[in-house]
Amino acid sequence: MGKTRHMLKRHAVIIAMGLFASASALAQTETTGQAGPKQAAPAAPKAAVATPASTAESRTAAALALTHEPTYDEGTAQRIKDAALSYSDLAVRGGWPAIPADAKFTLGVQGANDELLRKRLILTSDLAADKASGAFDQDIADAVKRFQARHSLAPTGMMTPRTLAAMNVTVQKRIRQLEASLERLENTNFSFGQRYVVVNIPAAFAEAVENDVVVRRYRVIVGKTEKPSPTLTAQITGVVLNPTWTVPSSIAKTEISAHMRKDPTYLSRMHMEVLDGHDNPIDPHSVDWSGTHTPNFTVRQQNGTFNALGAVKIDMPNSYSVYMHDTNQRNLFSDDYRFDSHGCSRVDNVRDLAAWLLKDQPKWTRAAIDTEIATGQHLEVAMAKKVPVAWIYLTAWMTKDQTIQFRNDVYNQDEQLLEATAEEAAFFSNAGNHPLTAHMAQ
Repeated sequence: MGKTRHMLKRHAVIIAMGLFASASALAQTETTGQAGPKQAAPAAPKAAVATPASTAESRTAAALALTHEPTYDEGTAQRIKDAALSYSDLAVRGGWPAIPADAKFTLGVQGANDELLRKRLILTSDLAADKASGAFDQDIADAVKRFQARHSLAPTGMMTPRTLAAMNVTVQKRIRQLEASLERLENTNFSFGQRYVVVNIPAAFAEAVENDVVVRRYRVIVGKTEKPSPTLTAQITGVVLNPTWTVPSSIAKTEISAHMRKDPTYLSRMHMEVLDGHDNPIDPHSVDWSGTHTPNFTVRQQNGTFNALGAVKIDMPNSYSVYMHDTNQRNLFSDDYRFDSHGCSRVDNVRDLAAWLLKDQPKWTRAAIDTEIATGQHLEVAMAKKVPVAWIYLTAWMTKDQTIQFRNDVYNQDEQLLEATAEEAAFFSNAGNHPLTAHMAQ
């Protein structure tokens, strides 16, 4: 109950401060929650768009080039509060203008909505305030690129339908994203170390952070909307080379059983074996594949190029039994939409991450890891020092360089959280008016 009251007070403070914030203090910028003079808009980000021909190394390099600022560090919660204040002030002053859905923009050609677009970009500091008039030129194109990069859109500088839709999301919804993200962080107990790993699920990226700087960033594939990846904190304890895959019982009951009913040779083709409670092999033909009850057996896939975990698994014991791993479908990392797993996190260029995790053990260079994987032998390498890892769900955050980032709420968790918050607020409001429960609202 105490946490809920604190949460409600915090929401009230943000709203009140937004209502009374000085327009001159916060009016100029989206990318800062601090009062101060307007600064020129930063240079447009340089970002590479992954294509089917890209490599794991090129995708990793392009991801790291976006920014070296961590998504999650000890100051993230405070920065989100600052961003919420800035957006609250924008809301009080009417927010930003909507761009007509049929608006047309062409580089070098004067359009009917060019100055409206300029106003929209200036209000969120994607465009400098002294660029308020003129046709759609390179300045606007660069500003659009900045906006696109902050919203995980391909930074083309062109007003694509997805870009227009993102621009027309209301300031009120953006505030709700910031509020929900802040609420999640305040309920996260994570021990930051000198080195740690973060997976931000809505962004579908993993970051390796060292001395408060992102030194590696990887595309990841996380859970489908119907099989969402959980939020958690854990410790990375080891790296497994050429892992086997023990199929979760839920997958064995549904998917494996369905395959076996259609094709009794499925297990042998997929290099899978059925084991009893003592890890002894049993005949697949003796198993009930009806899928009507929880399996009393285990299905395990042998290691190899066909293995669903690929060549590397990163152990991080947790109550959800999820982990980070390679995949035998690496082409999927080129996709922009990367929500396709059963809950675990598949990591692009995962051998590079493994080498970084094992850097305290000189024996395990990247070359040594590649050599060991080439042998095809299963090997478990324990970490000399465990590395903290957090899987978080942030649809809105602000980095130390004062850039506010937004991502789609793929699991629809923001609205669910805020609806629950509203219900709690109503409960305490009613409790405060009732003589028997007034003490609960104090």
